[in-house]
Amino acid sequence: MITVPAPAGPGAFVHPALFYRDLDEYVAGVGGFVRAALADDEPVLVAVPGPHLGALRDSLDADDGARVTWTDMTELGRNPGRILAALQDFADRDPARPARIVGEPIWPGRTPAEVLEATRHEALINTAFAGRPATVLCPYDVVGLAPAAVRDARRTHPLLVEGGLGMPSPAYTGLPGLSADLDRPLPEPAGPVARLVYARGGLAEVREYAEGWGRGTALSPSRRGDLVLAISEAAANSVSHGGGKGTLRLWTVDGPAAGVVAEIHDDGRLADPLAGRRRPSLASADGGRGLWMIHQLCDLVEVRATEVGLTLRLHVATP
Repeated sequence: MITVPAPAGPGAFVHPALFYRDLDEYVAGVGGFVRAALADDEPVLVAVPGPHLGALRDSLDADDGARVTWTDMTELGRNPGRILAALQDFADRDPARPARIVGEPIWPGRTPAEVLEATRHEALINTAFAGRPATVLCPYDVVGLAPAAVRDARRTHPLLVEGGLGMPSPAYTGLPGLSADLDRPLPEPAGPVARLVYARGGLAEVREYAEGWGRGTALSPSRRGDLVLAISEAAANSVSHGGGKGTLRLWTVDGPAAGVVAEIHDDGRLADPLAGRRRPSLASADGGRGLWMIHQLCDLVEVRATEVGLTLRLHVATP
């Protein structure tokens, strides 16, 4: 059983990182958290990588396991930008009771780009859930992960659980303290790059250009359609909110992360860091619907919001 610090008061949000070293420690810590939540008759979501789902299920009896909502984080969180909305949707199902969530967005084997965007997600959780009666416990493999990932967990989580004991994190900075690291320059592509400059009135040209370029890649017709739609939404945002113009770059990537990449840069600003990571309201005139759709269509979305503008790098994997 682990000791997670209790909320400071009604409606308080609790966001601890659980550091574990092996599967036994993982099952003891996460399983204890789940059993305690079930004993308090609180709704529980467990969103962790597939191999951990089975071990946690096996640690619970059948009745308790049936009361848990299980989600494979390698599917839900392939694009870290999709995770936050799923956690909020779960918490909203029963607003009268505090939600208890296990979310493991960073695991060994994730690419550096995925880890960075998952770290952004972890920092944004504190803003998104502020004032909500919920606990989101985030396990971290301190043996299998790079030291930088563990170090950043101490910066994104107000509370830590180590050796079964919960305590405040002295390194916690929240989103403001991480901005410089999260928005560091993106690496330049290694191979040939196609480029198109567009402006107001040129969205049809953007779609035609992206579609034509995509036919020369290994994308299936359906995934090519997803890419073109995501590019179209990003370009429309450039025209509406990014100074009326932008630049599209396209290239392919080989190796384990094989796929295609589309980069859209404009003079826009990201006023709301949660834009696209929360399900937009149907009543909203804008509400970040374009960014929301982009996150749903792509396997990874890298975001860079700096003084020189806004850059979105969209990844779509090939088989």
